[in-house]
Amino acid sequence: MTDGQSIAAIDLGSNSFRLEIGRVAHGQVERVEYLKEMVRLGAGLDSEGRLSPAAMQRGWDCLARFAERVRGFAPARVRAVATQTFREARNRSEFLVPAHRVLGFPIEVISGREEARLIYSGVAHLLPEADEQRLVVDIGGRSTELVLGRGYTPRKVESYPVGSVNLSMRHFADGRLTRAAFDAAALAAQAVLEDSLGFLAEKSWDMAYGSSGTVGAIADILGANDQAGAGDKVITAEGLDWLRDQLVRAGHVDRVRLAGLKDDRRAVIGGGVATLRAVFTLVGLEAMHNARGALRHGVLYEMLDRQVATPDVRERTVQRLQQKFGADAAQATRVREVAQHFLAQLNPRRDRAAQQLARKLGWAAEVHEIGRAVAHDEYNRHGAYILEHSDGAGFALHQLERLGVLLLGQRGGLRKTAQWLDDAELCEQLLCLRLAVLLCHARRAPSLDGLRLSRRNGGFRFEVTRTWAANHPRSVVLLEEESAHWRRVDRGFEFQVA
Repeated sequence: MTDGQSIAAIDLGSNSFRLEIGRVAHGQVERVEYLKEMVRLGAGLDSEGRLSPAAMQRGWDCLARFAERVRGFAPARVRAVATQTFREARNRSEFLVPAHRVLGFPIEVISGREEARLIYSGVAHLLPEADEQRLVVDIGGRSTELVLGRGYTPRKVESYPVGSVNLSMRHFADGRLTRAAFDAAALAAQAVLEDSLGFLAEKSWDMAYGSSGTVGAIADILGANDQAGAGDKVITAEGLDWLRDQLVRAGHVDRVRLAGLKDDRRAVIGGGVATLRAVFTLVGLEAMHNARGALRHGVLYEMLDRQVATPDVRERTVQRLQQKFGADAAQATRVREVAQHFLAQLNPRRDRAAQQLARKLGWAAEVHEIGRAVAHDEYNRHGAYILEHSDGAGFALHQLERLGVLLLGQRGGLRKTAQWLDDAELCEQLLCLRLAVLLCHARRAPSLDGLRLSRRNGGFRFEVTRTWAANHPRSVVLLEEESAHWRRVDRGFEFQVA
C-alpha cells in the first residue's frame, strides 16, 4: 500500500461494533475516523445459542451505517472480523449472509487465539518501542484474551469464553448490584480463567496492559474519581475494590452515579468489574496500564503487513504446520507447482482474484500431507480434521474450513465433498489439487508438456498427447479413474488422449 491510502477495520464484537479508518503514512497507520455503536449482539443469544431477530436487526442496521462510510473502498482495503458471539451462535449464517450484502464486504469469524494475536498486535503497535515482556489482557463482551509477548511478537495466546456481557446476564440480570453477586461472578470468572495459570505461572512479564472497552471504561471511572494508580490510566487492585464497593453501595445499575461512567457501559459494568477482578486475583497483578491499541488496530496493521511483508503471517502458519507434522516439503512443493500450473490454464488473465486463488491453492498443497502424521490410511481426512480444528494464525475460521475441504477431497471419491462443488472457485481449486496429487504419485516432478486443462460445456476437459500417454501408462489409468469419480457426482470431467 502506498502512503496516503485509506484502510478500514470493522470489529463485530459481542457488545459493540466498531469501525476504524486509518491512513497509511511511512509504514504506520494514522487515524482518520472512528465510529462505535453499542449493538449488544451478545445479549441477544438465547439459551440454545441462537441470535434473536431483534439482535440481528440491530447488527444489520449498524452495518448499513458503516457501509455508507466505506463505500468506494477497494476490497483489499477493508477487513471485517467477528468474534466470540459469532463463534458461539448456532445460527450465525442467518446473520452473516445478509450482513455481507448490507456491508458490501466479507465478514470473517476468527478463532479466539487469532483474536488474541490480533489484539496483541494492535496494542504493541500503539505502544512506545521497548524491550519488555508484556502481558496483554482484553475483556470483551463474551470472551477474555490473555497474551504474553515481547515487542511485536506474541509468545503465548489464549482466549476464554467469559466477559462483561455474559457475566452480567448471569449474575446481574435484574440490575441489582450486591456483594454476594460480585463474589459469585468473580468466582465464576475465575473458574473459566483458571486454565491461564499454566502459562502465566512463571510471571515472566515486566508490564501488564489492558485493551479495549471494559478496561478502558474502568480506567476512565477510576481516573475521574481520583482512584487510579500512578497516572490516570492505571488500574490497581485497590481501585477495583473501591469501584466494586461503590457499585454495591448504589445497589442497582440505574442508581449508579459515578464520574466517568458512560450510559452505554452501565448495564455491563458489573460483569466487567468482576471479570477484571478475577484476572487480577488469578494472575497476581498489582497494576494494569490502559493501552490505546485494540483488535481493530491489529487488523489494520495486518492489512498493511500483508501488502509489504513476505511471507505474511498466513504463510508462516502454513510452514509451521508443515514442519510440526513432518510433511515432505519437497513433495509439497511439487504438488503446489503442478496445481498452480493447471489453475493458471483455467485463469489465464492472472488478475488479482486469480492470484489470490492460486495463493490459497498453494497453501493447501503445502499442507496436503500433514494427515500422514496420524496415519497413512485416509490421511486426507486426518489432515482436514487437523486444519479445521487449528487456530491458524492469520486465517479466519471459514478460510481454514475451505482449506480443510481441499485436503479432504484431494483423493478418492468426491461424494464426501459434493456439498461444496457448487462453489465454482473451490471446485476449480479441488480439481487442480487432485490432478497434482495424482500426477505426482511417484514423488517426483511430472512432465507437463502436452497436458492441457480447460473448461468445456460447464465442466472440464483434460487433454494429453499420445506420446505423453505412452510414456506414463500408470498416470493414464489414474486419470481414467479420476474421470469416473467426477461422473459419479454428476460433474463434467472429460479425459482425452489427443
